[in-house]
Amino acid sequence: MLHLLIESWEESFDLNRSAHGQACIDDGQNGQTEAVAIDAEAVLDFWFNKTRPSQWFSKDPEFDALVRERFLGLTHQAFAGELAPWSETPQDGLALVLLLDQFPRQLWRESAMAFAGDAPALALSQKALDRGWVEAEPEQPRRQFWLMPLMHSEELAVQEAALPLFKRFSDPRTADFARRHRDVIARFGRFPHRNAALERVSSAEELAFLQTPGSGF
Repeated sequence: MLHLLIESWEESFDLNRSAHGQACIDDGQNGQTEAVAIDAEAVLDFWFNKTRPSQWFSKDPEFDALVRERFLGLTHQAFAGELAPWSETPQDGLALVLLLDQFPRQLWRESAMAFAGDAPALALSQKALDRGWVEAEPEQPRRQFWLMPLMHSEELAVQEAALPLFKRFSDPRTADFARRHRDVIARFGRFPHRNAALERVSSAEELAFLQTPGSGF
C-alpha cells in the first residue's frame, strides 16, 4: 500500500515541478551538502525542491542523516517554541509543520521523540484550515503536508474530520491512506505500531494486527 502512495505523490510532485519549471536536485550526491541559511524557506526548499516522495516515506539511514545534519538544531528550536512566529504566515507555518510533524520521524525513528511534535503540529494544521491557508495553497504536495498531522492523530474525531479534507485537497490514493489510518484508530483507539516506541503494552488483538502486512503503514 505504501508503494502506491509513494507512486501517487511522485506523480503529483513531478506535475508540480513541470508546471513551475523546477528540477529536483539530489542534495546529498557525491557526499556533498551545500551551505544554506537555516530559515523557513530553506526548510521548504529542501523538502519540496531538493528531495522526492520516495525519500520522504522510505526508511533510508543516509537521508535521515542528511535531515539530522541540516535540521536537528532547528527542530529542537521548534519543539522549544522558539519558532512560534512562523505560525503566523502560510509559508513559514508549513515549514514549522514539517519541523514538528515530519522531520522528527526521520530524526528519531522508532522512539517516542518521533511523535513529540504531533500535538503542536496538529494545532497548526487546524489553524491553517481555519484561516484558509490550505485551500489557498496551489501545490498538492504542500497541501498534503499541511494535512498530515491530522492523519497522524490518535483522536478519532480528528481522523473523521480529516477524511473529506484529504478527499478534497489530495488525491484518491492519499485519501484512501487516510481512511486506513482512521480505520485503525476506530478499531484500537491508537496506532499499535507506536506502542513499542511509546512503551505502551499491546493487547493480544494489537499483536495479531501487527503481524499483518502494512500494519505499520
